[in-house]
Amino acid sequence: MLDETPYDVALVGGGLGGLALSIQLSRAGFNVALFEKEKYPFHKVCGEYLSFENWNFLEELGLPISDLIGDWDLPVIRKLIVSSPGGRKFETDLPLGGFGISRFKLDSALAEIAISAGVRLFEENKVSDLQYENNLFKIQTANFDCLARQACGSFGKKSNLDVKWKREFIMKKGKKLNHYVAIKYHVKVDYPAQCIGLHNFENGYCGISAIEDGEHCLCYMTTAENLTACGNSVSELEKRILCRNPFLKEIFSSATSVFEKPLAISQISFEKKSVFENHSLLVGDAAGVIPPLSGNGMSMALHGSKIAFRHIKSFLEGKTDRTEMENAYEKDWQMNFGRRMAAGRILQKFFGSPLLSDLLILSIKPFPKFVSYLIRQTHGAPY
Repeated sequence: MLDETPYDVALVGGGLGGLALSIQLSRAGFNVALFEKEKYPFHKVCGEYLSFENWNFLEELGLPISDLIGDWDLPVIRKLIVSSPGGRKFETDLPLGGFGISRFKLDSALAEIAISAGVRLFEENKVSDLQYENNLFKIQTANFDCLARQACGSFGKKSNLDVKWKREFIMKKGKKLNHYVAIKYHVKVDYPAQCIGLHNFENGYCGISAIEDGEHCLCYMTTAENLTACGNSVSELEKRILCRNPFLKEIFSSATSVFEKPLAISQISFEKKSVFENHSLLVGDAAGVIPPLSGNGMSMALHGSKIAFRHIKSFLEGKTDRTEMENAYEKDWQMNFGRRMAAGRILQKFFGSPLLSDLLILSIKPFPKFVSYLIRQTHGAPY
């Protein structure tokens, strides 16, 4: 069944980028549809730390962070601890700081705001195809089809649409950058709530940070080869590879998982991605998976939604044409995130190697101002 009355904008994927973009567009007077394959609230594989660069924007969306930090008992995070596989570490202040919050809680709160703003939110509705024809987008789902003047993809690290569109990173086979896996737990553990940890191991890294309810998010990413070498056993992977890092060994030996079993995703690609495809603008991980130390992906998804909103609004109001919108969005995206992504990729090469990560930590530890400089290169300013 086809609903022939086109929406102004259709968004595929109800993560942070999709939710934030839908709220902005709906409040600007546009008719917005948002498709999410899951039902809120739900957990996602994600590091759950937001820097304070997002403070003003979240309050604009309707989340009064100054109140919620107290009301929801959200931990304020002011320090970063980085360790190498061999156990060397440095600890430094975070220039802006941030707070921990689960995607379970944050996404659900934004979904409620989106509905109140007038967004048509279609939960448990997976988009099977999205095509552009005759200046309109046709969105196909299992339940119905609809049309839109503009479409956006905010569907995360890998989607069936990536395959359907034959995106360039999907077509690259047999490369290490295309084969990462990620595992996430919520745990109870004695770990300082004011610190976010980035603990490295061979060909991977593990982040840990406090969230609400006295829990911590423990999320790590590594190559598929590491998992295969451990017989595709997550517990063996943690025991044989992650726990060579003494900090991770202590964490895993003392942590109690809140989840019955960990969340996992595979076939993650760190290849560069386009920021629009088939005339659909892409935000968040759909536009590029965030390398370690390039600033948290949650922040970039939120900020990216604000950039996309500005250009989509101009197009829908007839101030720019489609080509101008796409080119301006790509230029704006690169200006805001290109350096962060490049710096993150460079640092990722150091921390993927036990030898190089030890050398890097030994080299920069005596120079705290240089450490602060590196952090500033990989994080954004308030927007």
